[in-house]
Amino acid sequence: MNLNKLKNYVFAPIEQDLTVRDTILYALGLGYGFNPTAPEELQFLYEEGLKSIPSMSCVLGYPGFWLSNPELEVDWVKLLHGEHYYEIHRPLPVEGRVVASHRVVGVDDKGEGRGVVVNFEKTLQDAEGQLLATIRQSNFCRGDGGCGGFGSPAEERPPLPEGVPDAVHEISTSRQIALLYRLNGDYNPVHADPDVARKAGYPGPWIAGMCSMGLATRAVIDKFCDHDPDRIKSMLVRFRNVCFPGETLRFEFYLREGGARFRGVCVERDVIILDRGEVCYLGQR
Repeated sequence: MNLNKLKNYVFAPIEQDLTVRDTILYALGLGYGFNPTAPEELQFLYEEGLKSIPSMSCVLGYPGFWLSNPELEVDWVKLLHGEHYYEIHRPLPVEGRVVASHRVVGVDDKGEGRGVVVNFEKTLQDAEGQLLATIRQSNFCRGDGGCGGFGSPAEERPPLPEGVPDAVHEISTSRQIALLYRLNGDYNPVHADPDVARKAGYPGPWIAGMCSMGLATRAVIDKFCDHDPDRIKSMLVRFRNVCFPGETLRFEFYLREGGARFRGVCVERDVIILDRGEVCYLGQR
């Protein structure tokens, strides 16, 4: 890894003309529409009274796989998506121009042969310059380390409480969910091509981690927000494992003031997919 190049890496602002079709496609990629006449689902799928889902902020203004830029000298083949966080400052529009600005905020060097964590931030504004959302992402570069660091490391979240969760919500995924979700801009072939997925060490294509985070957002909207997406203020997840299309995700919540901590578990394999999650929302019930 070339630390100096990474520290001074400059991103051009990305302008995206968001359409109603984009907003609906994002919701379809999270499995909305299984109950096609239910008002709580149609609000994300039908242009009359359409609403956006907060986690869509994570896919807008996508900068592409920038860590594979050769000048950064990152061993990107061994890169893992560690954590993701979004904070909503005002409800996302369902259409209109949005502008994304990106920057590297820090590198946490774990030592020679132990990898580094690259912390990255995106701010999302509307065409008038109003701040819509702040998104932070941590990438664990397993093949790097010993190069030095800068900035402040991301806050370490403690393990979840022990014992029975206060609330549980399950979402069953469809067999085509990975194929639908990738139309939001993440065209990594591991989510579509069985041969590529097997070469990566998996039995078949899996659901993008950001889709799993979107499913967590959906669970919170359904379970705690009376189907009102504007009540979600922020969410953080740590990616632990992958979920395959057709599997069921069980979200286990431990309530606290103003929100909850949670994990996402694959029911069929009893494997934790998302861990040390945190969500803040208005009006806990």
